[in-house]
Amino acid sequence: MPIHRTRPIAILLLVGLVNACASATPTSPPSSASNAAQPSSEANVSSASASPEATPGATASESASPAPGASGAIDPANFIATVDNAWFPLLPGTTFRYRGTKDGEPATDIYTVTDRIEMIEGVPCRVVADRLFLSGTLAERTTDYYTQDLDGNVWYFGEDTAELDENGKVLNTDGTWRAGTDGAQPGIYMEATPVVGHSFAQEFYPGQAEDHFEVISTTAAVTVPFGSFRNVLRTKEWTPLEPDVIDRKEYVRGVGEVREITVKGPLEVLRLVSVKHA
Repeated sequence: MPIHRTRPIAILLLVGLVNACASATPTSPPSSASNAAQPSSEANVSSASASPEATPGATASESASPAPGASGAIDPANFIATVDNAWFPLLPGTTFRYRGTKDGEPATDIYTVTDRIEMIEGVPCRVVADRLFLSGTLAERTTDYYTQDLDGNVWYFGEDTAELDENGKVLNTDGTWRAGTDGAQPGIYMEATPVVGHSFAQEFYPGQAEDHFEVISTTAAVTVPFGSFRNVLRTKEWTPLEPDVIDRKEYVRGVGEVREITVKGPLEVLRLVSVKHA
């Protein structure tokens, strides 16, 4: 979300995260962090401070917070459909609107959290509808599936994607995947408490969906049409499927993602314009 790319840190890390959910003693989601993002008049931080030159594919720090549990299959009892992670809250009825540029065209992305729940591998997942318009025409239609473990980590369990032509005809569904189908595995989308240096595979469907992220700052500043903020979470995003492309995302506590921008590769950018609650 929201720039779409057909996108393991090493596959062993992902497998370890997936297997980690089997037999944990559940704990309550963590309380609010002390460095909550606050509105600010500070200007946008330069891309240099994001350290985008870090090499994609580096393994996560050994101290990275794992999902709860020990080895074994995913236990649906360790997940809930309520995604209230402070950095990535998905309140049903919320619509996020982003504007920017993609493929050289004006882009608008509308990201709507529905009240629907989809069961994937026995896990209840919140359904999010994502619609990307290029020059005013619907170009990509995606349905995302998120869930949250009892420690407050947000997991990504799949997506249904469709690229459309100017007449609304489906050109392809590349990147579509569901956890547990055809070898696809879920991944961590957002930590309960992000730590600089931690990195995770967000998804793993070989050759189709292999996105990763690394936390590179929790004290950044950013300005978007929606507002100016300090103490912003900044991540580096990449996929081995597109080794020459690196993106950066920024999240505001209590809001969610506010900006995504390419820092290596063809320029694509989307900035949060509005958030509406039903």
